[in-house]
Amino acid sequence: MKIPKSLLVDPEKNSVYGAFAVAVSIWAFSYSFIFGQVLILAYYAVWLPLVLVDYRRFLRHLSSAWLPLLFAAYVCFSIFWSVAPGITARTAFQYLSHIACAYIAARTVSVRALTIGALVGIFFILLYSLRVGNYSDDVLDGTYNFVGAFASKNQLGFVASLGIYFSVVFLAFYRRGRLSLMLTAPLILLSAYLLFVSHSATSMASIPAVLALVTLLAMSKILSRRYRRVIFLIGAGLLVVTAFVALNLGLMDFVLGLFGKDSTLTGRTYLWEQGWNAVQKSPILGVGYAAYWVQGFAEAERLWNEFYITTRTGFHFHNTYIEALVELGFVGATLVSLIVLRTLYGHVSAVVFKTWRAEPVILAGVMVLLLIRSFVEVEILNPYFTGSFLMYYSFFKLARLPVTTRTRRSQAPADAATGEADWPRHAGRPAAAGSS
Repeated sequence: MKIPKSLLVDPEKNSVYGAFAVAVSIWAFSYSFIFGQVLILAYYAVWLPLVLVDYRRFLRHLSSAWLPLLFAAYVCFSIFWSVAPGITARTAFQYLSHIACAYIAARTVSVRALTIGALVGIFFILLYSLRVGNYSDDVLDGTYNFVGAFASKNQLGFVASLGIYFSVVFLAFYRRGRLSLMLTAPLILLSAYLLFVSHSATSMASIPAVLALVTLLAMSKILSRRYRRVIFLIGAGLLVVTAFVALNLGLMDFVLGLFGKDSTLTGRTYLWEQGWNAVQKSPILGVGYAAYWVQGFAEAERLWNEFYITTRTGFHFHNTYIEALVELGFVGATLVSLIVLRTLYGHVSAVVFKTWRAEPVILAGVMVLLLIRSFVEVEILNPYFTGSFLMYYSFFKLARLPVTTRTRRSQAPADAATGEADWPRHAGRPAAAGSS
């Protein structure tokens, strides 16, 4: 029996396969350190073969992905100045292939299928963690927290916060009657419970802010584009003022206190200081991708010893940009920052300046969540992480999508009536003067 290509690569028809592939990917990102390479091979197996199904789909408008490709090339070229070239070569290839899988996913899986797949995958991930039921000491704040089957409370908290987020956006934009609520409610309750018992301050603080932003973007649907622009400018100004006041009037310490943190972020600021000192030794190019936390290297061994990391693996500077500066220098840190900002601005501007759609609202919320976490975690610089997969998926969704003549004809009446063709083809480009 011959399977139609559309059931595998057409975002309008492959919801079942797309959701399955996303669920497998998130499971692999979460538990590959437990079940081994078989999960990573499963992750590759659900994405890479799609290139053979319809390779032309992925070659069209490939130039629109130039920024992540440039960053991936820079990561790979860092082997030439890396202090641990073998480790850099292996990890850089993994990161490059990880980006390729996210690119394939963005070209073949709709945001709706991504949401459904994330819900299914996260539900079983959290159930497994609840069954394992492990607790662990946090070396940064000295607390004893529930980690389930994960290596740290922050990893569990991140997955739980994604469970809450995707449940809310599914109910807000994609639900179909009461059945959707009945199927989603268990995941919301499970995610909220595990988020609470994990005591992950980063996750608990970020998810309310992200949901508030998504609510505002969703409510902007009732406004014309002219008023959305005005509210966007006012909101951005208020955000800057609020941040300035919080930093200068001690409000930040008060907020941190609500989550059991102090102004040192329970040792993170010391790590940042050590990272900045390491940057000074190779400020432009860095020491090489994944070449700092290497067993046998004096500075890495010293920090592992100071923070009681007996496994001497799985540690970082708890800040994406400092980690990038150390490993990839100012060049690499600039590139990854541009990717984050370009993706966030692209989806927010699609809501503000173009015809309102749910997809950019959802992906804007994902990017805000990743942006907040990037200042205290390192989740977008590593391969086989849910955060990096979602970031590159969101970036590639901004690219101009290939549209066949048949598809263009079938969608023409709907596009003319709704203006939906404006997104994502022109996402991030300001509307013409005088439009409303």
